[in-house]
Amino acid sequence: MRIGYPCINRSIGCTPSRTFRLASYSDDRLRDTVQANLSCLGSILKHNVPQGMLFLRITSDIVPFGSHPVCTFPWQEHFLDEFQRLGEYIRKYRFRISMHPDQFVLINTPDPDVLKRSIDELLYHARILDLMELDRSAKIQLHVGGVYGNKGASMERFIRVYDGLDEMIRQRLVIENDERLYSAADCRAIHQRTGIPVIFDVFHHSIHNNGEPIKDLILSLSRTWRTADGIPMVDYSTQQPGKRVGAHAEHIDQEDFRKFLAVTKPVDLDLMLEIKDKEKSALAALGIARDDPRLGTGTQDD
Repeated sequence: MRIGYPCINRSIGCTPSRTFRLASYSDDRLRDTVQANLSCLGSILKHNVPQGMLFLRITSDIVPFGSHPVCTFPWQEHFLDEFQRLGEYIRKYRFRISMHPDQFVLINTPDPDVLKRSIDELLYHARILDLMELDRSAKIQLHVGGVYGNKGASMERFIRVYDGLDEMIRQRLVIENDERLYSAADCRAIHQRTGIPVIFDVFHHSIHNNGEPIKDLILSLSRTWRTADGIPMVDYSTQQPGKRVGAHAEHIDQEDFRKFLAVTKPVDLDLMLEIKDKEKSALAALGIARDDPRLGTGTQDD
C-alpha cells in the first residue's frame, strides 16, 4: 500500500503546473515553462521519498496546451532525456503514478468536436507516461461523463468509444464513480463490458450510492484490476464541515481514516488522498497507517 496526494506540494516552494494564456503562446515560452514544470516535478518526487509518500498524481499541466494545435514546439523530443530521468527515478523508488484529465475530457459526449478534443487530451496524457517509460500500472483516471438525457445510451456510447481508442490510451485508462451521475455500480457495469479497471472514490460513494457497504465494494472493485494494472487505486477524502455537499476536506479526518483502514483490510490498495492540504494529510495518514501490514516501504530490495 502506498499513500500520496495530487499534483502540488504546498511546502517546497515551486509548482509543476505553471501555465500561461493561450493568446500569449510562443515556442520559447512553452519551452521555458515545461522546463520549470519538469524541474519542480523532480523536486516533489525527491521530497516525497524520505517521507514515504510514494503515490503521486502528476498534474495535467506539465506541458501547457500539450494537446492543442497551437503547440508547435517539439516538446516530446526536446525533453525526452528529462522525462526518462524522471521515469528512472519513479521506477527506482517504486512510486505509483496517476494522472487525471480535466472535467472537459468526455468520451461519452454526443458532440464530435468535444470527443476529438477529449481523445487528443487522453493521447497527450498517455504520451507523458510513455515518455517516462512507466508500465501500465501508471494510470489515467476519468469520470464516465455526462448523462445527456439518457443514461443508458450515454453508457453505451462510452463503451463504444472506449473500444475504439488507441491501445496506448486503453492500457492506461481507468474510471471512477462520481458524486452525482455514475455510481460505483454503474462503473462496474461498464467494466463488465470493457474490462476497464474501476477506481473507487470513497467520498463520492458517500454522496451517491446504492446502499452498498464500503467493505463489499472495495473487494468487488479490486477484482476489476488485473495484475498488469497494479494493485487497485482508491481516492479518499471526506466532507469539509460547513461547506457545500461535495466539498473536499481541508485536513484529514483521522478517526474516519482509521475506520476506513480497518474496514478495507485485507485488500491491498494504493490510496490517493484528495485532501486540500496535500502532503500534510498524506504524512498524517502514513503515521496512522504505520502499523498496517499493507504499508510497504516502496524502496528497492537492494
